[in-house]
Amino acid sequence: MKSTALIRIALAATALPKQCRAGWIDPDSPDEAFSTTSHYAEDTREYELVFSDEFEQDGRSFDDGSDPRWTAIDKNDYTNEALHFYRPQNVQTTNGVMNITTIRATNKYKAFDEKKLKYYADAKHIQTGMVQGWNKFCMTGGIIEFSAKLPGDPKVGGLWPALWMLGNLARATYVGSSNFIWPYSYNECDEKNRHSQKISACSKVGHYGMKPGQGRGSPEIDILEAMMGSPEKLPNTNITRPYFSTSLQIAPGLEGVRPQLGKLPKKGHGHWYEGLEYGSNNTQLNPFFYGVTLEHKPKQFTYQSDAISANTHLMKEFFQEQHKYRVEWDPPNADGTEGYLRWYLDGKFLYGIKGENLQLTGTEIPSEPMYLIMNTAVASSWGFPKPCPEGCKCECYECGNPECSCGLPDGFCENLPASFEIEYVRAYQAKDDAKHNLGCSTKERPTSKFIQGHKKDYMNTEEGQKEPLMAIQRGGGYCSKDSDCGYPSKGSCSGRGHCVCHDDFTGPMCLSHFGYDDNPPVEEDLEVDKLSFSPIFLAMIVFALVAFVFFVIADARRRRQAESYNVLPSSDNSAMKVDSELVRAIQQGAGGGSYQQSSGKDYNSMGTNKLETVTYSMIDGRLLEES
Repeated sequence: MKSTALIRIALAATALPKQCRAGWIDPDSPDEAFSTTSHYAEDTREYELVFSDEFEQDGRSFDDGSDPRWTAIDKNDYTNEALHFYRPQNVQTTNGVMNITTIRATNKYKAFDEKKLKYYADAKHIQTGMVQGWNKFCMTGGIIEFSAKLPGDPKVGGLWPALWMLGNLARATYVGSSNFIWPYSYNECDEKNRHSQKISACSKVGHYGMKPGQGRGSPEIDILEAMMGSPEKLPNTNITRPYFSTSLQIAPGLEGVRPQLGKLPKKGHGHWYEGLEYGSNNTQLNPFFYGVTLEHKPKQFTYQSDAISANTHLMKEFFQEQHKYRVEWDPPNADGTEGYLRWYLDGKFLYGIKGENLQLTGTEIPSEPMYLIMNTAVASSWGFPKPCPEGCKCECYECGNPECSCGLPDGFCENLPASFEIEYVRAYQAKDDAKHNLGCSTKERPTSKFIQGHKKDYMNTEEGQKEPLMAIQRGGGYCSKDSDCGYPSKGSCSGRGHCVCHDDFTGPMCLSHFGYDDNPPVEEDLEVDKLSFSPIFLAMIVFALVAFVFFVIADARRRRQAESYNVLPSSDNSAMKVDSELVRAIQQGAGGGSYQQSSGKDYNSMGTNKLETVTYSMIDGRLLEES
């Protein structure tokens, strides 16, 4: 089977030279996985495999610099009232699956008190994992399918497993990268949004590789967000827990009269998106989250995001065996029209959004390069008792501590450890379709120069990171026998006790197959406009040079005069420079509690108040920052 897969990969590489079509395919992929057809009857295109990870090799690790496809982050998460700390060791391959395990463990970290402007030691008592393909593998359009078994007891709340996608211009949980970027999918110029959209269609000059007049952002596609808990009836829906949400999160959102959380939108045009498709009564509109207002000062920087979401009921077997979660994504045309998203569960249609449904706000079906994310979170905003139980302060959450366990869901502590098992990830794209592209920085939607120019926003500078991603280490891991290095096919153990990788394999222990773009995009160069060589432009250059020469002469004369009278130069009246690292620590929270949501009221999944600013979401778009 494996040799057959390698032959098919080689044939794919030679047959499709114009795209990066074979470098991301796992050789463990079975023959039947190399092509698929759309579940959408109107889509008759042929789809071919462009990315896969079958997780067949046990013992793979996903620390930064260990795997070409994934990075397991090692950091605190301060989004969505997060109670967990992400560690790479909580993500491993075992028994043919990627296992994301959530456990009870204490992690101390450096937090920042914004009122006292001081760092202090804090701790979280849940440890879990997130793997993301940020700036490694990205795709624009296609079919993404996960096979997964959900973690824990379906009747016990508190765990938040998720499979999702995010535009490459924002890195999940790195809040600085998402400010005024997430979740924009908007390419119109208007005064109302030009300040709040960092890369606006109103910009006549492109910076950091961005194209003038093109609005950019980082929309979010949620393939699965599972909500567990007791199965009592919920308001304004027939869906009961456990259920999972499928969503498109975009900006700008609907202004004015918005749906109230926990209630259905008012009937009539202009109150919510119309024409959304639902597959059956087992999937219905999600009335518990419609998006958030991202508040900033001054007021013109505030903007609204929308979550266009549906909920589907889950049976207990989804927590006992593997099931297939799929989204089919067709990007819009060049003018932003058409395109669609359609979600499926085990081949059955759940929910659909078309480009025409978004006319209400002028947003578009995403056309950004997007990467894949898998994680389990634990947050007091997801499946925890709201409001706080009587007699409980809900100021801390820790199993075994009487003062801190009263706010936990019933049975939560006994539900750990819990394993989220992903059997495979496969991505397909239509043959010879110009709208379907691979790469994190494409000709149509470049990202590399922008990321390089803002790289501090994509890494933990407080932890001494110098680059957002480390180079992939090839071999060198400590070993005692050949099998530690995947012998005989992947690598061997040298006499000095270090792994040496064979062809096509990489990672410290040689356990990961190479992943790469066969034909990476051309390096982003500055585009030179024809105006550059016009007579008017050349005359402007000559004039500027003459003016510069006169300035230099005048400045030299002033300096000589100052020296002759022994006059000290006047003090600089420019504004005092603020410590950039301190500002960044405040913006990113440094793991501090200021990014935590208030407890809120029933169905208020945002938990906002006038003193807080919503800036980013790991999944739902709910990160609060005190202004």
